[in-house]
Amino acid sequence: MRLILVRHGQTSANVNRALDTAEPGAPLTRLGHDQARLVAEALVGEGVSGIFTSHLMRTRQTARPLAQRLGIEPVALPGLREIIAADLEMRSDLDSIIAYHSVADAWAHGDLDRRMPGGENGHEVFARYNKAIAEARTSVGDGVAVFFSHGAIIRTWAAHHARNVTPAFATSRILENTGRVVLDETADGWRVRSWMEELLEG
Repeated sequence: MRLILVRHGQTSANVNRALDTAEPGAPLTRLGHDQARLVAEALVGEGVSGIFTSHLMRTRQTARPLAQRLGIEPVALPGLREIIAADLEMRSDLDSIIAYHSVADAWAHGDLDRRMPGGENGHEVFARYNKAIAEARTSVGDGVAVFFSHGAIIRTWAAHHARNVTPAFATSRILENTGRVVLDETADGWRVRSWMEELLEG
């Protein structure tokens, strides 16, 4: 199975640096819609078997151009949603942003017991994302699944699960809007094939 993890297009919350993780979330900006069309162009020839989104509006909007091009109906999987900010929801001050990402970085490094203030711990976050992968596998088998998901959870999940990247590699690379992480499932686990178009060895 190949996973193409795509961060959603730009939203007003991204512009304002707000921790927007609750449903339904902000819609795409005009630039975000343009980014969605461009990522569809990039993915249309990738042999996509299934398209999956979170329940948040921005992922569904980002998926729409690719779904229309390929004639594939996107499936919303709740496990693909962003790491829930909980007590930090919609805050944009530097201290809150640092607190949010410090928890996600701790999970990437294996400290799964740590909990987002008022929210999930790493065990819970990875369990729901892995459940979504299992649900997608029932549809695509060994094919290509495109997940339209969210920046922090994509980086954190890949950092913890991929065999050929270190947590420091993944957590130090901001995933831009509609940036992609491509992973292949191998006999010994997940391996990153490319990160924001950078091809990786191993």
